[in-house]
Amino acid sequence: MSQSNTKNISLGIGLAVLATLIWSGNFVVAREVNTSIPPIALNFYRWLIASILILPFAWHQLRNAWPLIKNAPWYFFWIALAGISLFNTFVYVGAHYTSAINLALIGTTSSPIMSVVFARIFLKEKIGLYKLLGMLFCISGVLYLLCRGHWENLKTFQFGEGDLWVLLAAFCFAVYNTMVKRKPAGIPAPAFLFTIFSLGTVLVLPFFIWESGQYPAIEWNGKLLLAVFYLGLGASVICFLIWNIAIHQLGAGRTALFGNLIPVFSSLEAVIFLHEAFTPVHLIAMILVFSGIIIANFKS
Repeated sequence: MSQSNTKNISLGIGLAVLATLIWSGNFVVAREVNTSIPPIALNFYRWLIASILILPFAWHQLRNAWPLIKNAPWYFFWIALAGISLFNTFVYVGAHYTSAINLALIGTTSSPIMSVVFARIFLKEKIGLYKLLGMLFCISGVLYLLCRGHWENLKTFQFGEGDLWVLLAAFCFAVYNTMVKRKPAGIPAPAFLFTIFSLGTVLVLPFFIWESGQYPAIEWNGKLLLAVFYLGLGASVICFLIWNIAIHQLGAGRTALFGNLIPVFSSLEAVIFLHEAFTPVHLIAMILVFSGIIIANFKS
């Protein structure tokens, strides 16, 4: 392996880990504020803020990139719908029914598995023995969590409502993760992200208006404003920029497996900040998925 390839892989790994570290707070914040703001509103304000924050960096690039963007309307529609509008809305709905630890463990270990499969089918990326073994470890960790540490429970297992919402979210992010690799060439990252952020916000808008009539008015306070700003800046602008770079350095399938680090960080944060119970079942599930990501990236 050449020195430049080694540097590219190292850069990709470092950025993927940094993204998961910041992203891990998304699940904790979603659980913490679920009684203060409805799920669609949280998603709408998150991406509205993200669009505003990234606009100054994308403004001068949009003029040159506009012909390329205009020539791929359906690409941008589907990637914005899956990765921006639906993914986070489903996560925030799921936060009303399950813990932050379960949100992170189920969502972020299911999505990488789906992403690897999608990358193989649609991008023709090789899975390989190490990646396959890593996937099996990750699947084992998810199943161990869902059966609450007793494998016999799988015979009578039924998904809870929160689990189903999180799995839908995982599917949507796997679609996004795969589509990023097909991003039209020549569009700078800030212009690309502003396009999908703003389009995703517009797609959420009708549902936000509908939801506003179903819930009492939001009572804004410093804590809620800080949470939404964190989601808009950290978990949106910064994370998506560095995650997309990692995808181009490592490939969609391998980068997706780094998502398994999110439950490690999220679980610790949920215990520290939300005082959620951390059981041996969570620990074993974390060890399984963490082992999976190490095995999947063993050759790198």
